[in-house]
Amino acid sequence: MRIVCAIDGSEQSQWGIQALEALASREPEQVTLLHVIDKPALQALTGKNPVRERRVLAAMEKAGGMLLRDAVRSARVVLGQAATAPRTKIRTIVAHGSSAKTIAKEAARLKADLILMGSRGLSDIQGFLLGSISRQVASLASCSVWVVKQPTHKLHHVALAVDDSAPSRAAARFLRSSILSESATVTILSAVQSPVTDFAARYLSDAQLAELTQPVMERATTLVNGLRNDFIKEGFSVVTQVEMGHVVETIVKHVEANRDELLVIGSRDLSKSERLYLGSVSESVLRHVPCSVLIVRGARGPLRRNIMV
Repeated sequence: MRIVCAIDGSEQSQWGIQALEALASREPEQVTLLHVIDKPALQALTGKNPVRERRVLAAMEKAGGMLLRDAVRSARVVLGQAATAPRTKIRTIVAHGSSAKTIAKEAARLKADLILMGSRGLSDIQGFLLGSISRQVASLASCSVWVVKQPTHKLHHVALAVDDSAPSRAAARFLRSSILSESATVTILSAVQSPVTDFAARYLSDAQLAELTQPVMERATTLVNGLRNDFIKEGFSVVTQVEMGHVVETIVKHVEANRDELLVIGSRDLSKSERLYLGSVSESVLRHVPCSVLIVRGARGPLRRNIMV
């Protein structure tokens, strides 16, 4: 697996490096430590003074180089390769440009499988929250994105939120093949939107409601049971849960109650008009859940109602 880890010197970006420890048993093929100098923010800071801009840029590049050297040592330690022959190729890049676009562009250029980044960074000083940058990266990136919201050394409890879509199945495969360790327990969660509005439910009997909701619950149960069997075949510990309710609220409540370290969710690539019309469950979840979030990028497919994207 090829990983791009975005760092900016903050405690939160250090969490991204630490999260490599959770992937150490997978021995990633390549880890690229990426530091972005946000030139638009720099230009806003220095005004139209080119001499001052060059001086500040030189200082930032020097600081970025030092930061990356320290990050390489930290990455070797968390990967367990500090005192052994390196099995993971670690490279460093200092790039210039708008933070989110540059991270996504570099990941695409490097053919990365995963972008790893902290949830908040030093660019807060300029009014650019890395929290919002992480959401931009999750939207722009062509590969999967792991947003680290808390220190993560090992994964013990992981939630996989699914629906009956190709991206959800892709997320399950990616989780099994690239992320999970044998010691982790996975909860496969399907949050099912009721086919009946609250208003209509007032005028229906319990029997009528059950007649309408039961087929939806049965399909969701069949889905999670099938995915559970795939995990069990590969030796993972799995539990399943199917709940009817608002998708985002149900996911957030589950993660909070179960104290999961990581939530995994699939995301179908949307056009700009589709994203404007449908919104994005994955982006809403990223904004509201307290734990780290892995958004697995999926292929475009036919639209469906209540799709998890």
